[in-house]
Amino acid sequence: MAEILRVSNIWKKFGGLIALRDVSFDVREGEILGIIGPNGAGKTTLFNIITGFLKPDQGRVYFYNEDITGKQPFELAKKGLVRTFQLVKPFLGMSVLDNVLIALYMRYGVLKGLSEDELIKEAREKLSFVGLLHRENLSADALPHGEKKKLEIARALALNPKVLLLDEPVGGLTTTEIDDIIRVIERIHASGVAIIIIEHNMRFIMRLSKRIIVLNFGKIIAEGSPEEIVSNQEVIKAYLGERFIARGK
Repeated sequence: MAEILRVSNIWKKFGGLIALRDVSFDVREGEILGIIGPNGAGKTTLFNIITGFLKPDQGRVYFYNEDITGKQPFELAKKGLVRTFQLVKPFLGMSVLDNVLIALYMRYGVLKGLSEDELIKEAREKLSFVGLLHRENLSADALPHGEKKKLEIARALALNPKVLLLDEPVGGLTTTEIDDIIRVIERIHASGVAIIIIEHNMRFIMRLSKRIIVLNFGKIIAEGSPEEIVSNQEVIKAYLGERFIARGK
């Protein structure tokens, strides 16, 4: 598989705190990459740097071999580097359909000659994809938490991502809701989109990811398959905890 995203020697400090320490990895075409680590390990900071919300102190980010370091988030979204957020923030007071339409307006602009009917049709396709078409006229405020997570994904899909970064997509969800999100992500992956996932739910991350990176204190301490990660003693000590040690006995 061809490399489409490369993160090279990224450092980031906030005052005296080193949030990321010489972080390097790549993402390959059609891959699902998981990123795990304790709270404060630097995972969301890494997402923020990749997607232009923060600039690194050192290091570069490459997308299809183009140096995109420090470019604005809207520029990167138009290139196909798209993310969701840990804290879901729909446009409140607007319908579910209008939330997706706004993302489509951002993608196409106002000069593409697309009719309102064409945009609405595509917005409905995205809602149908995530299982929210029946909610299209509902105010986004009224959605339960699990469906707000789906709406966040639908808005991201409206931007036509080549790489989709999901920041804790199942945080706070029930087992049934998690299984529903898994099916949505598997469908996204099957359509050819590469996916990077930050998540604390180990059942979720182990099921979806073919490769996992582990961050601790801003540094990559392990990288490998799910099977390699759960048996790595440094990862167990830093993050997975005693329950994994006990299972291995």
